[in-house]
Amino acid sequence: MDAMIASDTRGYITAAAVNLVMSAREQPATLAAVLDATLAVPDGQPLVWALHALGHRRATRVYGPDLMANYCARAARAGTPIYLYGGRHDDAARELLARRLRERFAGLRIVGASSPPFRELTAEEDEREIELINASGAAVVWVGTGQPKQEQWMHAMRARLQPPLLVGVGAAFDFHAGLISQAPPWMQRNGLEWTYRLSREPRRLWRRYARYNPRFVADFTRQYVAYRAARRASGANR
Repeated sequence: MDAMIASDTRGYITAAAVNLVMSAREQPATLAAVLDATLAVPDGQPLVWALHALGHRRATRVYGPDLMANYCARAARAGTPIYLYGGRHDDAARELLARRLRERFAGLRIVGASSPPFRELTAEEDEREIELINASGAAVVWVGTGQPKQEQWMHAMRARLQPPLLVGVGAAFDFHAGLISQAPPWMQRNGLEWTYRLSREPRRLWRRYARYNPRFVADFTRQYVAYRAARRASGANR
């Protein structure tokens, strides 16, 4: 991330959850956004386990809220200006997030923030958001509009935005503002974070988990069986 900023390289990062992976299997726009990302890192613990099973033993979880917190600490020390795009469409919530981040990371330069409504923006609204971000002088734009919406937005807007780096971190805005509590560490380590979030926001999240979790298990099982068969065939041919 620092290297991208230092070289003024244009790119974006997504912290991918199961929801994003499964959306990419169904939606061409999401697939294109994920494949064009500079980095797509595994946010969900089930994705880390899947990577391990497929031979990527060094894979570790890159949890979106931790990524944001760790880099905000780094940005506060270095004076790197950041912009907050997303979160709840509420002035008080946006101001609360900015205040909490500044309290936690002394010296953090938040040079702008906007929280668009949770709907498709008009061309005029998109243009206004682009102007605000470009005029801010930010080096990093944190995007918290939820997956896969934020990935599609970063993909579509990347060429029009001047900040070198966009980072999609999903619900991290609400966590850092204190509007939603995070799952206990033991639940996160054991892949149970989704049950905790479901218990806190059942009406918003139940369809997502009911749709994608079983499909992820089924699709990965097929991929793993094919992977093992290919390894056995490769070993037999040596």
